[in-house]
Amino acid sequence: MENPHAERQAVLLERILKNTSKCTETILELNHCMEEIIRANAQIRIAADLSKSYRRNVQYNLEATKGDDTVPKRDS
Repeated sequence: MENPHAERQAVLLERILKNTSKCTETILELNHCMEEIIRANAQIRIAADLSKSYRRNVQYNLEATKGDDTVPKRDS
């Protein structure tokens, strides 16, 4: 006669392995999707960095021209 406890344990272990396998597949797919998002965002990050640098340079030049008395002022 078969041991019912052993049968139940075998069924539970099989379910655990099946669920673990599905979980691993899902995590691998998620990692792949994240890599695609990171690659896609790389160009956006470059554009944002360029914009930030441009803004800093413009701000610096505006501040420099405010304090510079050699720049002729326009008559209104």
